[in-house]
Amino acid sequence: MIPRTIFSPDHEAFRDTVKRFIEEHVTPFHAEWEKAGQVPRSLWKKAGELGLLCVNVPEEYGGLGADFLYSAILIEEMARVGATGPTFYLHSDIVAPYIVDFGTEEQKRKWLPKMATGEVVVALGMSEPSGGSDVQNIRTQAIRDGDEYVINGQKVFITNGHSADLLLLACKTDPKQKAKGVSLILVETKREGFTRGRKLEKIGCKAQDTSELFFADLRVPVSNLLGTEGGGFAVLMTQLAQERLIQAIRGVAASEAALEWTRAYAADRKMFGQTLADFQNTRFTLAGLHAEVLAQRVFVDRCMELHLQGKLDPVDAASCKLVATDLQFKVMDQCLQFFGGWGYMWEYPIARAFADARMCRIGGGTAEVMKQIIANSLLPKVRKD
Repeated sequence: MIPRTIFSPDHEAFRDTVKRFIEEHVTPFHAEWEKAGQVPRSLWKKAGELGLLCVNVPEEYGGLGADFLYSAILIEEMARVGATGPTFYLHSDIVAPYIVDFGTEEQKRKWLPKMATGEVVVALGMSEPSGGSDVQNIRTQAIRDGDEYVINGQKVFITNGHSADLLLLACKTDPKQKAKGVSLILVETKREGFTRGRKLEKIGCKAQDTSELFFADLRVPVSNLLGTEGGGFAVLMTQLAQERLIQAIRGVAASEAALEWTRAYAADRKMFGQTLADFQNTRFTLAGLHAEVLAQRVFVDRCMELHLQGKLDPVDAASCKLVATDLQFKVMDQCLQFFGGWGYMWEYPIARAFADARMCRIGGGTAEVMKQIIANSLLPKVRKD
């Protein structure tokens, strides 16, 4: 196995803490959370106590001021055990950076320390029933009325939506504009006019809290605007490379875990007087998958290295996300086949991993959107005026 060189001894010490946290507080209870469709708030607070939330947030705002690799370790270790319920990465590595980079001093001091302790859980409100990836054409509106915005509309597929105390909500402050009409507004979920819909039943990621959200004449002060009015789309673009890298990190770690589960099962499963691992088809299939996952691991690690340097190109991030999540689904499909009927049973990790992997080709931008981004860089369209 090619050694990984991007992690320091301090990173690995943090990994040990993460593994203990998962062994003690996540894996024994994840099946219960799948039935509930949600992880308990106590888990968020326990993660906060151990310093696992918002690790990249500056210390003055309650974080550890650590680099992205610490976040990557938590993402990897959760993926290795199929723990899709605790969506700490969305809270810490997607929403928190927007507040750090674009929030006012008051917003940072009000929200970031509570996010780091797990006292406040946040969600990102982007997707709507009319479309997920097309943020320019969202319909939820925030119309200014004096010193307030009045918000009307709805969101769907919102991770952490049922648990969230705070939403980073994408709205149209100028419905006549496309990208330049999008603004980001911090919305407290205790406000009058906000209601949660049902917890959505998904084919996978069942412990992950995913909800519909509704807004009816909900009022927030103008001071809740994140960044500038009409600048929301540009703000969202600043974190897309990291969001896509997160999905790639999850994908390759989950693939590595599935290969190990399958190797161990094949070595033990008796068939026709030998083990499943003795058949050439098993050996060749797993050998091919191992080689592909190893190549993807090297690519993902290199992208993480570039991201630390601030040099990860959005097109490369899209490429990384595309191939990692495509390969993840391929690995889960082919590995599940070796388990036969047991692979179709929910009690087996490979069954849950198969269902969970399908989401990764959608979340963080669909595979088709990734291809469009890559294609635009390779084959720029000629405008016809």
